[in-house]
Amino acid sequence: MKDLKNKNAVITGGSGGIGASIAKRMLDEGAKVLLVDINEDALKETAEALDSPDVHIFKADVSDEKQVKAYADKAKALFGHVDVFFNNAGIEGKVKPLDEYPLDVYHKLIGVNVNGAYYGLRHLFPLMKEKGGSVVITSSVAGLAGTPNVLPYVTSKHAVIGMMRSAALEGAPYKIRVNTINPSPVDNRMMRSLEDGFAPGEAEAAKKGFEEAIPLKRYATNEEVAAAAMFLAGDESSFITGVVLPVDGGMNA
Repeated sequence: MKDLKNKNAVITGGSGGIGASIAKRMLDEGAKVLLVDINEDALKETAEALDSPDVHIFKADVSDEKQVKAYADKAKALFGHVDVFFNNAGIEGKVKPLDEYPLDVYHKLIGVNVNGAYYGLRHLFPLMKEKGGSVVITSSVAGLAGTPNVLPYVTSKHAVIGMMRSAALEGAPYKIRVNTINPSPVDNRMMRSLEDGFAPGEAEAAKKGFEEAIPLKRYATNEEVAAAAMFLAGDESSFITGVVLPVDGGMNA
């Protein structure tokens, strides 16, 4: 069944593992997709792998509002309106105590994870107001509790939950639904970076430690996170808005 047939979607962080996975699902279900990422080469590779006439790419730094407006303008030119916005771009930063955390990394992380999510809402909402739609923001289990030595990342993932709840209330009169997905560790590049940060030279041990903290005893896959986002993006979740959806193997239990 093609639940997203004739629908238009914008995905930020489009060349990453989760972004590419949901792009494939959306294309398979009949959507037209605009992938946005700062890495143009990776975008091109992702588009080639997806091999569809309905996938488009746009290079943009989501922490720069002018570039966010540019990708929104591209979406408007391509589609006229947007039905689904997967507000997904994010970075992990470094693993450092709060009083040693490099301020340049802190500002960059907040710029991407918080400002980028806000700019996306600011410029995509007008393209959704006429017909309604679904916004899915990628938060994290880090948005549900504290974790030492990654304070900026945790802060950013808490922030987008508050952003989502307010946007859900503002979007409701226009039939725009806004929710977050909150993954546990996912088996992708970001976790390789964090594993090495938490246990330099002993990343495999760090991974085992993270897995032990998950009741299902393993990381999520990109595809499993994409499946949750797809549910929130599609019409089967038409009465769900303002919700935090953990995709965490039971961690939030």
